[in-house]
Amino acid sequence: MNEVIDLRRQLLSGHLTQDQVREVKRHLTVRLDWGNEHLGLDLVPRKEFEAVDSDQISVSDLYKMHLSSRHSVQQSTNQADTLRQRHKEPRAPIPHHLLLNLKSFTHSNIGEDVDLFFSLYDMRETRQISERFMVRLNKNGGPRNPEKLERLCALFTDLSSKDVKRDLHLIVHVIRIGRMLLNDSRKGPPHIHYRRPYGCAVLSLGEVLPALCEHRDEKDFVMKVYMCNNENEWYQIHENIIRKTSTKYSTPSSNYGLIVSLQLLRGDMEQIRRENPLLFNRGAAVTRKLGFPDVIMPGDIRNDLYVTLERGDFERGGKSVQKNIEVIMHVLYADGENLRDCVSLGTGEPPRTQYHSFVLYHNNSPRWGELIKLPIPIDRFRGSHLRFEFRHCSTKDKGEKKLFGFSFTPLMRDDGTTLSDDIHELYVYKCDENSTFNNHALYLGLPCCKDDLSGCPNIPSSLIFQRSPKETFSISTQLSSTKLTQNVDLLALLKWKAYPDRILDILGHLRHVSGEEIVKFLQDILDTLFVILDDNTEKYGLLVFQSLVFIINLLRDSKYYHFRPVLDTYIQKHFAGALAYRELIRCLKWYMERSADLVRQDHIQEAMRALENLFKFIVQSRLLFARSTGGLEEEQFRCSIHELFQSMRFVLSLDTRSSDTLLFTQAALLSSFPAIFEELLAMFSVTEVAEFVRGTLSSLPSTLHLGQSMDVVKLQSIGRTVDCRLFSYPEARRILLPVVLHHIHLHLRQQKELLVCSGILSSIFSIIKSSSTEVDVGEEVQMLQESLLDVLLQTLLIIMSKSQSQEAVRGQRCPQCTAEITGEYVSCLLSLLRLMSDTHYQHLLHNFQSKEELKEFLLKIFCVFRNLLKLSVFPPDWTVMRLLASNIIVTTVQYVSPAVHKNFCEEDFDFKVWNSYFSLAVLFINQPSLQLENFATGKRRRILDKYGDMRVMMTYELFNMWQNLGEHKYHFIPGMIGPFLGVSLVPQPEVRNIMIPIFHDMMDCEQRRNGNFKQVEAELIDKLDSLVSEGKGDENYRELFSLLLLEKIEQETWREPGASFVTSVTRLMERLLDYRDCMKGEETENKKIGCTVNLMNFYKSEINKEEMYIRYIHKLCDLHLQAESYTEAAFTLLLYWETLQWEDRSLREFLHYPAQNEWQRKESLSRKIIHYFNKGKCWEYGIPLCRELAAQYEKLYDYQSLSWILKMEASYYDHIMDQQRLEPEFFRVGFYGKKFPFFLRNKEFVCRGHDYERLEAFQQRMLSEFPQAIAMQHLNHPDDTILQSDSQYLQIYAVTPLPDTPRVLNMDQVPERIKSFYRVNNVRRFRYDRPFHRGARDKDNEFKSLWIERSTLTLSHSLPGISCWFEVQKRELVEVSPLENALQVLGNKTQELRALITQYQHHNLHGNINLLSMCLNGVIDAAVNGGITRYQEAFFDKDYITQHPEDADKISQLKELMLEQVHVLGVGLAVHERCVHPEMRPLHKKLVDQFQVMRTSLYQEFPMLEKMNPSCPPLPRSNILLSHGALNNDSMRMLHRHSPLVVLSSVRHSSSSLSSHASSDTGTTPTAVDSETEDPYSMQMLLPHSLHAGSITNVSALSSSYTSPSSSSLSSTHSAPSQLINSAPSSTRGSPSLPDKYRHSRDLVMLLPAPRDRPTSALYQTGTDSGQRCVYPRALFQQVLGPCKPCSDPNLSVAEKVLAAPSSWSLDSGTRESLPFLTSHVGSVLTPTTRGLTQGHYSLHFDAFHPSVGDGGPALPSRSLRKSPLHTIPASPTSPQSCLDGSNSPLSGSASSGVSSLSEGTFPGCPDVTPSTDSRTEDQQSGCFQHYPPVRYSLSDPNGLEAPKVQPCRSLSAPSGVTPPRSPSGEHDEGNLEHDRLRRSRRNCHMSKEQAARVGWDHNMGKP
Repeated sequence: MNEVIDLRRQLLSGHLTQDQVREVKRHLTVRLDWGNEHLGLDLVPRKEFEAVDSDQISVSDLYKMHLSSRHSVQQSTNQADTLRQRHKEPRAPIPHHLLLNLKSFTHSNIGEDVDLFFSLYDMRETRQISERFMVRLNKNGGPRNPEKLERLCALFTDLSSKDVKRDLHLIVHVIRIGRMLLNDSRKGPPHIHYRRPYGCAVLSLGEVLPALCEHRDEKDFVMKVYMCNNENEWYQIHENIIRKTSTKYSTPSSNYGLIVSLQLLRGDMEQIRRENPLLFNRGAAVTRKLGFPDVIMPGDIRNDLYVTLERGDFERGGKSVQKNIEVIMHVLYADGENLRDCVSLGTGEPPRTQYHSFVLYHNNSPRWGELIKLPIPIDRFRGSHLRFEFRHCSTKDKGEKKLFGFSFTPLMRDDGTTLSDDIHELYVYKCDENSTFNNHALYLGLPCCKDDLSGCPNIPSSLIFQRSPKETFSISTQLSSTKLTQNVDLLALLKWKAYPDRILDILGHLRHVSGEEIVKFLQDILDTLFVILDDNTEKYGLLVFQSLVFIINLLRDSKYYHFRPVLDTYIQKHFAGALAYRELIRCLKWYMERSADLVRQDHIQEAMRALENLFKFIVQSRLLFARSTGGLEEEQFRCSIHELFQSMRFVLSLDTRSSDTLLFTQAALLSSFPAIFEELLAMFSVTEVAEFVRGTLSSLPSTLHLGQSMDVVKLQSIGRTVDCRLFSYPEARRILLPVVLHHIHLHLRQQKELLVCSGILSSIFSIIKSSSTEVDVGEEVQMLQESLLDVLLQTLLIIMSKSQSQEAVRGQRCPQCTAEITGEYVSCLLSLLRLMSDTHYQHLLHNFQSKEELKEFLLKIFCVFRNLLKLSVFPPDWTVMRLLASNIIVTTVQYVSPAVHKNFCEEDFDFKVWNSYFSLAVLFINQPSLQLENFATGKRRRILDKYGDMRVMMTYELFNMWQNLGEHKYHFIPGMIGPFLGVSLVPQPEVRNIMIPIFHDMMDCEQRRNGNFKQVEAELIDKLDSLVSEGKGDENYRELFSLLLLEKIEQETWREPGASFVTSVTRLMERLLDYRDCMKGEETENKKIGCTVNLMNFYKSEINKEEMYIRYIHKLCDLHLQAESYTEAAFTLLLYWETLQWEDRSLREFLHYPAQNEWQRKESLSRKIIHYFNKGKCWEYGIPLCRELAAQYEKLYDYQSLSWILKMEASYYDHIMDQQRLEPEFFRVGFYGKKFPFFLRNKEFVCRGHDYERLEAFQQRMLSEFPQAIAMQHLNHPDDTILQSDSQYLQIYAVTPLPDTPRVLNMDQVPERIKSFYRVNNVRRFRYDRPFHRGARDKDNEFKSLWIERSTLTLSHSLPGISCWFEVQKRELVEVSPLENALQVLGNKTQELRALITQYQHHNLHGNINLLSMCLNGVIDAAVNGGITRYQEAFFDKDYITQHPEDADKISQLKELMLEQVHVLGVGLAVHERCVHPEMRPLHKKLVDQFQVMRTSLYQEFPMLEKMNPSCPPLPRSNILLSHGALNNDSMRMLHRHSPLVVLSSVRHSSSSLSSHASSDTGTTPTAVDSETEDPYSMQMLLPHSLHAGSITNVSALSSSYTSPSSSSLSSTHSAPSQLINSAPSSTRGSPSLPDKYRHSRDLVMLLPAPRDRPTSALYQTGTDSGQRCVYPRALFQQVLGPCKPCSDPNLSVAEKVLAAPSSWSLDSGTRESLPFLTSHVGSVLTPTTRGLTQGHYSLHFDAFHPSVGDGGPALPSRSLRKSPLHTIPASPTSPQSCLDGSNSPLSGSASSGVSSLSEGTFPGCPDVTPSTDSRTEDQQSGCFQHYPPVRYSLSDPNGLEAPKVQPCRSLSAPSGVTPPRSPSGEHDEGNLEHDRLRRSRRNCHMSKEQAARVGWDHNMGKP
């Protein structure tokens, strides 16, 4: 953007030249187009950098401008360069220039002045190609001239593209100026300086120049200077360095050399000077290329002679050592004068008068290789000569330079030629210091070299200068001069009069003269040729003609491109051959007439190529003649021109199939032919020239020869003819257009040279369009229409079909060439249609010979238009082009619509024509470029102002044509329903109003024809689905559709089914819109799944569209797979599976299914469903499918597949028993308000939560899915104000699943793993409980009036299913009395204890038994402190029994349950005694003491219970367990230190808890504070007095201090089993067990939010106490960080993995000190090694703990860790009561769970067993009254324990699978048989008590 602003500022400044303005505009438009492309904006067509008006130019030109702008963006080149020209002028090569800047030269040991010589060297040709750039530096490395500081730069000019690619090197020679020897001061006096070689540096440009070409920035380089080891090799030191011949040069010891910067510039010198003025202001030395550059500019005057000192061979002259030879060169004029400033050692330094060579030490055969430039003035060149003096430089004290010889050479020979470019070996003449050179004639008469010796035959021996025969001196010369020549033949031509007898030879030798020499003397040569022609036309005419043709063709070379204007200027201003035209015409005719006879036609072809300039000479000569003679011989001239054209026609008409040379001749003639029109217009009228051209073009053969290039040349000639000025005249076009169109038509018919033809047509349309504003072009348009329209349509159809086929094969757009051809021809067709007026259309449509021809034409044009819209010939950002094309299409359709109606309706109805018409109209209206709603306001307004809304125009045409169909409308039912529906969905009100009534017509048509409109109904529904899913349609359309159609249908006799259909479609549309809105954007998976299910059910149940139903089945499956809900995905596919049969009926390809039979598809579906059930761990659902597949395989005897499926089925059984599965929670969600989607509005659902997801997390998820929703704070059903409000209300609470109590849940031997699955799967009924008080509320015992309101919800489908949530279909409400609630609570807790005892009875010694410890502590401690006492007070009171005689049986059951619980506690203590860790003995002792108190209290209250349980008499404390010491403070402190989880925080209570601190009347929350000691580990843990303290599993019990009321509907209502309280961070959520032993404790603490983080609201009530504080005992973390095992370990028993749910209600009477309860890991379970029981210690009968088969409610499933962070969950009235019966009592979550939970199941009365007279043993009697087999526990007599028989379990994972050791005797007690009988007889009355349980816990600590 900054660049664009800067360019704009430059334009506005007004200080730029025209070329600069053009360049800035070009660059600016390229940047603007680039920005538009990257911003997705429209491409702006421009001409000369200005935006064009599409109305003022042809469509073809507009297309080319778009193409040009696109190319300019892609290539960043000039717009004019990217336009494809019909006739391209050869462009001159662009020269390159290398800018060099010397930045520094460092050296360490020279200490003298130095001269640096830079030059460019071509290693491949081993020669220097440039002049030398000289830099003179002082001994400090700075410039000797201070003014040149920082101005040491040179520009090496005129490098061609070939030079840049050569193996070029930058050579630097370092010459020092000083002593003879650098380190020897004795060699010569110090005041005498010599030029001595020092070193050389080389930089390879082969790698540098490409980089400089690419970046065009200045770049620095370092060049090392190397020294020559031997001065004799100095002349080739640079070659040795390049070749890396390191033995001949030495590397400098220190890192010194040169730093130079290089930059590559492009363009001619004028451009370089214009663009880089500062460069030349700095004095950059222009260093030219040796010789002429590739481009020789006219007016470039140059006269440079380059002399190179090659070598010399000199005699020693009697000296003992060799000489130190210095050469001094003088440039002398003819009079002996020294020419001043004619010697240049290099650019950058001023020239001098003489040259001194460098001296090679002691070398008689020196080789210098030094280049000197001699810029001698042209007028001094003739007569000047060079003299080379040779001196010996003595190193003695005097330092004399003694002259001992000389050589000379003249610069110009006697014949006028200069010194040739060659090596010249000169004679050396002896002389001495006394010799005088004043009289130069004394030696000029002597021969200078061997070649000159013949010119001096007699040399007198008395001359003072004698030649030394043994000494020679060699130089090489090169002349670069625009005025002097070295060519003898050229000089002879210019002086032809001196050699009259050699004129023929001289003219013949002209072809051998170099081009540089000819262009230098171009005007002189041409004058000479025409003078010779006038001198003797007959003798020299043909040779002069050939010479003229040679010169003209020479200028066609790009090297001499710039001399063409010189030739044109010569013809116009200097040419004087008034009679030359006669001979030129004659020679041309002679050549053409002989073309049929000659085999070699090189001269003829050269003459044809020079035809343009020959005609220029002819016309100019005739004008000169006519001007001088007053127009004589005009007729003869015209006749000769006619004859000349006849000769041309003759040449073009020759058959070239037998002669390739003749083909080239014709091609040369055709290429040059269009260029002569411009010249002929100066002599002939436009009509005459046009006739000449037409006759010539008509002579071209009409037949095309396959494979011959003549067709291309012919069309190129026609194209240049169209592009010339002649064709711009209307009268010429009328003559030429027919023949041009004839040839184009011919090529298009045969599909030859399409690209060239399209270019010609583009030019024609462009010219006619520009002329249409001035003259009438109707006649020309008529010719174009008649000749081209049909063939253009045919060509486009072929091209587009190829494009489509290539796209289908390659999977991409057509190649560039095909796309370009398609665009060209489309633009040509559109140009023609745009030029056609109403008259042309009428003429076109009425001139068809038959209706078949008209039909063919209409089908073609409709098809082309459709392909144009479908193939997207024009890119999307070519909006201008697309809109213009659309306007032309709609105009054409308006013209042809009447013809369709008139000719193909009624009895002549043609379906193909009408169908093609309707298809085109539909495509047109739906094209993206016309959807104005997607455009910006300004753009939309401009389009409407210019074109209007073309969709409305086409819609009116479509509607009118539909109405004209009449009874033929049925032909388009149902085919056109979908396309018309797509049009009606266009978001344009007028279009919708026009199109929707058409559906009424279709319904009416089908109703009248078939008596129904089922086709319309089916097709409309099918297409509506796909169109809405594509984003079409909206709520306004739905309302308009219903309104318009119902209004139309109201008047019909079939209005009832019609209205029903419209209503169904409207409802479908409503659901489709909801579905689309959910699927797009970032909607949550639940919304997407809900919408999909809703739509899928609609298709199945309401409109019965099986195919659409199946489509949405798979869409729903894909959504489930994305969410990794594999079970739901399997159930979804099961819907499709159920529609298939095991038959061989063939099925077509559908969705991703291949064409196959029904059996194969059902098999593949079965495998996929089984796979998904496996991934979802619902193997029980996959097993029936495995069996069905096995049955099919068995029928087919496919034993291999049968084996595979049976193995899979077996593996699924293994998975059921071995793998851990997580049980989900369920939540009821109500969606209230009109803002919810249709499928949710004012409905309630039950949702299956994610793994480990609790209520609070679920609530947050729902609120995030519906961010505008308001959470309702109560459980009451909303009133109408909420239901009808324009808001969103969510009501959420947890519910408990109620399975249909399958038989498996009541079977004793079934492992818990199996039962847990059936508790939470295939569940359709759910419930939640709400506690309330009826009557007066007793503050001392709230259980007297505590009732439960139990709601049961029935869903439309079972969970899990095709969705994770289903709508509530039915609601039931019942009330549970306080006594029934007590029965359920006690029974559930007893079952929980039994499950834990079963789990731990074979546990290893001193293992982790924290769950058992906590459960025992919770029950015993709560009971001692008033838990069971509260029930006793409430229900065993005489007043209660009197007032409620109907509850007598229930009271008896309650007593039995109490007794049963006491017995189970005793068994649990026995197990605890064996397994307890020594450090936890104090806890065990306390439990035993409290248990004794509990039993004593119970039996004292009910003495009759002792009689009922003789096996458990009251025992003293010492007899209950082995002796333990009293529980003192130390043991208490130790207990705290080793407890596994002591997170001291405030305890959350239910508001309805009976405990004083948990009551809603008490706001204080107990905290754990040790007021007696400062030791944080020595503290008292205060728990509410509860019957089952510690069994609550609500995670929020670990949260910060606050009190959460139970009235919030959004509070957490579920309890969390122990393994769910996982504190793992989100990164480890996949693993329930945490290997890092410290991570658990840390994360657990971090899990608990502070009280201030809770919002203060009706939902979260906060209670604070300044005295509360949290202490984290060390013992907690020591125990927590013990060894653990992953929760998913298949070897874990159920009770280790799956823990019980919380107690639902507190029975506490007050707060008191309580012992800490224990837990192992939060989120993982410790798994000690299972060992057998010690023989004789104690024994339990495992079957006694198996659930009984009965009517009891199933247990609540366990939970597993969900992959999301856990949050604290506030208490809620809807928390589940227990995991045993699945109840969801709002009482759960209280700080002290007095009883386990409120159970749903009832407890039928058991048969009353009287303890009167019985002769059985004590064991047998105990078995009659116990719900367990007789088990005695005695700690005083370990050997007294009896082990009853254990039934083996059928499950490896069931606890009963372990068989305890048998009695030592190996005999079974007789009582065991009777025991088994009694146990079986009592199983039915205690089934709910016997269900397997899991343990949950909560811990509450506080200070009273």
